Amino acid sequence: MQVEVVKSKIHRVKVTGADLNYIGSITIDEDLMDAANIIRGEKVQIVNNNNGERLETYAIPGPRGSGELTLNGAAARKVAVGDVLILITYAWMDIEEAKSFNPALVFPNEETNLLK
Repeated sequence: MQVEVVKSKIHRVKVTGADLNYIGSITIDEDLMDAANIIRGEKVQIVNNNNGERLETYAIPGPRGSGELTLNGAAARKVAVGDVLILITYAWMDIEEAKSFNPALVFPNEETNLLK
């Protein structure tokens, strides 16, 4: 049997941009992506703490050390600059593996989105 479990989470990051005219995705500071073990193109669930919106898109890396977190394309309508988000990725694994799996949990600086 396989179960879907949390693979990684970036907890409480602030939106730095919303670009409606971009083709889609979420741009994430590559340092945050590395810390959370998120790869380019990976599906990301986005939970907006300010308005309750939940959506899914895919990750693209932003400049390292920039703190960038930009929602692109249609997702830009679901956020405002300054909103606080939780980013979550999931993975399928055997139930026995899942019992001992430890997800990557990242808690960046809430003001700058940088790793502490």
